[in-house]
Amino acid sequence: MVMRMRTSALVAAIPLIALSIGPARPHAQAPAPDRATAAPATQTGTAAAQAPAGRVDAGAAVYRKVGCFQCHVNEGQGGANGPKLGPDPVPFARFTQYTRKPTGDMPPYTEKVLSAQDLADIYAFLRARPRPPAVSAIPLLAP
Repeated sequence: MVMRMRTSALVAAIPLIALSIGPARPHAQAPAPDRATAAPATQTGTAAAQAPAGRVDAGAAVYRKVGCFQCHVNEGQGGANGPKLGPDPVPFARFTQYTRKPTGDMPPYTEKVLSAQDLADIYAFLRARPRPPAVSAIPLLAP
C-alpha cells in the first residue's frame, strides 16, 4: 500500500517537474537571434536604414497568414515556443537569414513561401509593435 501511494505521487509529480524544467523542444531552447550586438532601431536608426520599406498592415496580415503568431504570439512578444521578436527586432539581415535558414523547430520560410517584400512587411509590423509599460506603471506590480 505504501509503495503504491509513493508511485502514484511520483507519477502525479512528473508533469509538474516537466513544466518547471520547460519544454523539451529544441526551438524553445535554441537561443534567440543575437540581440546583444544589435542596437535597437529606435535608438540608432541603422537597422531601419538597412531594412527595405515595409507596410505595417500588410506585415500584420502575412504574419498571421503564414502562422508566425502560433509560436511568437499575436504581437511578436514571444511565447513558450518562440522568442520575442518585437518591438526591437534584430537587424533586418539577421532576421532574413534566420527566417530562411532557422535552427531548432522553426520551419524555413523560403522565397516560395515568403517573398523579400513579405519579410520586409513582417519586419515593419514587428518594429511598429508598442513597447510594454514600465513595471512601475503597473499598479499591481509597483512597489
